[in-house]
Amino acid sequence: MLRSSLSHSHSGAREIAGLAALYGLYEVVRGAGGENIQAALANTADIVAVEQAIGIYVERAVQESFEAIPYAPALLGLAYVVLHFLGTAVALVWVHRKHPDRFPIVRTTFVAATALALVGYVFFPAAPPRLSERGFSDTVTSSTGLDLSSDLLGALYNPFAAVPSLHFGYALIVGVVLAVVARRRAVRIAGALYPAAMLLIIVATGNHFFVDAALGGLVVVIGWLFARSVVATPTRRVATSRVATSACGA
Repeated sequence: MLRSSLSHSHSGAREIAGLAALYGLYEVVRGAGGENIQAALANTADIVAVEQAIGIYVERAVQESFEAIPYAPALLGLAYVVLHFLGTAVALVWVHRKHPDRFPIVRTTFVAATALALVGYVFFPAAPPRLSERGFSDTVTSSTGLDLSSDLLGALYNPFAAVPSLHFGYALIVGVVLAVVARRRAVRIAGALYPAAMLLIIVATGNHFFVDAALGGLVVVIGWLFARSVVATPTRRVATSRVATSACGA
């Protein structure tokens, strides 16, 4: 029964309610983890050490480059907030309305990736660059006035739940879906570029390291593999439907 439910696209209201409930649970679990700052900083130090070892610890240089460009920090800070929430929501609605046959695997990938990310937040607390005490700026706070470390927002989410990066993970799902199923060439190109754009945004705003993004991509790949194993493909659903119809006719 669960497989059948996951393999179909339901009404918009039902899908929205289900995803809203999931996201609410996600925020509660994400924020419920104890904020062990020392453990988070130690884990972040390990991330930095890995990046230094393989030669990709350049996040501060990236941020400084964009800080030198007028209005760039403000635009990046706004994009960080808007694209993750509004952009992801718009993409899901678009897939549900225009490509309902593809929606089940997209939705299930989102659910599975989010569940895996929660495991990471609980067992591997990590400080984002802006809280790592390594000279990074808090671009979103300074440019948009939205203090991500305020007591109000801190009550809603755990600022030390940075690994894996679902900002990048969600962008990867959206980008791949647009690149694969969109009919307009411009939209397909935008989809192909979107994950790279989000990677630049999360690094330049001091919210994630490259390793965070890589792990965000990993949970999405695992989530997609899980979705493929439990969601019937459109062809299989049509075949099953025909068999059922024939049986009823017989």
